[in-house]
Amino acid sequence: MTHRYRPDHRGPVFNFFWPLTSYLATHLFSFVVGAVLFFVFNRTTVIGRENVPRQRNTLLLSNHQSLIDSFFIGFTAFFGPSLIKPYLIPWNPAGEEFFYQNAWQSFWSDQWKCIPVRRGRKDIGALNRMLHALKSGTMILFPEGTRTETGNVQPLKPGVIAVARRSRAPLLPVGLDGPFDILPRGSLLPRPTTVQLVIGEAISPELAESLDDGALLAELERRIRACHAAARAGRFR
Repeated sequence: MTHRYRPDHRGPVFNFFWPLTSYLATHLFSFVVGAVLFFVFNRTTVIGRENVPRQRNTLLLSNHQSLIDSFFIGFTAFFGPSLIKPYLIPWNPAGEEFFYQNAWQSFWSDQWKCIPVRRGRKDIGALNRMLHALKSGTMILFPEGTRTETGNVQPLKPGVIAVARRSRAPLLPVGLDGPFDILPRGSLLPRPTTVQLVIGEAISPELAESLDDGALLAELERRIRACHAAARAGRFR
């Protein structure tokens, strides 16, 4: 059986209790805050949820509009099935400069299944942690590398290819539109709006292997842009 990844920068006591505390943090918070934030405070529509496999080693690749994107995607894609299959709650590589600034923030980031990544993102240790975590769970990555400043999809960074190649995970393109208006850069309080999430069909490991790195990156970007265009069109239909 594959050894399941736990926050390896924490001690044995933390990791002994972590499966329970993480489950409670993600699911109780998701049920209360997620339902209110995404389906009461904002009008949210999800298209393509049936495209998400309920299995380990699944990689969701999305455009990046705000700091709540990972929470939004994880909640809408997996909440429900994750109650009995908690490994479906995605891992989230997260910049240390945003999510690990102090002990309190670090504690909750670990409960939320974040994997700390050093500034500059050329972090081999983080890459190995991501691959380890993927073997026994799911993960969300933002191949643009940073949040958009305009709401539009930015060119993808090639670093995602290393994760795709070494994990051999199905690659699900995701497009979301609306979080940029809920919580734009520099904003601390959410604003009500409509949100749409579109999940496309996966690129299989076999298809990924048939493409060279440049072609695979281009295909990922094409699919993410198509999902985002559909999400934006659905918001303003």
